[in-house]
Amino acid sequence: MNNNNIHDDWLFEITPKNKFLALNLKEVWQYRDLLLLFVKRDVITVYKQTVLGPLWYLIQPLFTSVTFTIIFNNVAGINTGTIPPFLFNLAGITVWNYFTACLTGTSDTFKANAAIFGKVYFPRIITPLSVVISNLVKFGIQFFIFVAFYAFYYFKGSNLTINGSLLLFPVLIALMGVLGLGLGMLISSMVTKYRDFSYLITFGIQLLMYLSAVMYPMELIKDKLPTYGWLVEYNPLAYIIETTRYMLLNVGEVSVLGLSYTLAVTIAVFFIGLLVFNKTEKSFIDTV
Repeated sequence: MNNNNIHDDWLFEITPKNKFLALNLKEVWQYRDLLLLFVKRDVITVYKQTVLGPLWYLIQPLFTSVTFTIIFNNVAGINTGTIPPFLFNLAGITVWNYFTACLTGTSDTFKANAAIFGKVYFPRIITPLSVVISNLVKFGIQFFIFVAFYAFYYFKGSNLTINGSLLLFPVLIALMGVLGLGLGMLISSMVTKYRDFSYLITFGIQLLMYLSAVMYPMELIKDKLPTYGWLVEYNPLAYIIETTRYMLLNVGEVSVLGLSYTLAVTIAVFFIGLLVFNKTEKSFIDTV
């Protein structure tokens, strides 16, 4: 039989990747059923054997918001203007939780899926992508809680107004997801050789939260701690959090320059993470 005819009958041909930055969207689309299966697994199985189940999605942001309100607003005296402190904190925490969920979920990709990767072929980027997509479900539940408390304070008489730029809110969430995906792929690649990163990531996220203006306005840190204000100003996450509160609560201000900087950093981090991820997937099975 002619070898050319045999090759014509093949549906797929698995070959080594030559391009480090190949995203292979066509191949990802071909494996879309597997992607949806991973998304379903991530959403359902995480809390399948827990008593409260998906209610954990609600408990964490609510308790965190209450804690921040007591410590930073009541004790430390951080002023949120006409916005109720609890609602101010809940807005930042809701968006922040999506980023941390994407980062922590994708930062262990190679280690957590080594058994699957070693047995069957599929585009490896599907696993971190599934984490980012599945966390949108969790974010939707937590955002619904924010909307419920927003309505509660509104009808209670609080001075709340919706900003017209709210239509661009999905863009901010997409930036959060892409930035978390890029950092997660980068860290996941490092974890295959240096396990210390998996232990440091929890501490690093906690530290990063305090530098991301989650529980205070960016203007406050510039006025009170001008010496250390640059740590917040050079943090792209801080601009996303600040813009989120501007869109949802009409408080604070939007920095076009800051958002442009955030977009540039997000794109750079994503492609660097993708480059390292594609390079690592060829040989990670020998080091995991």
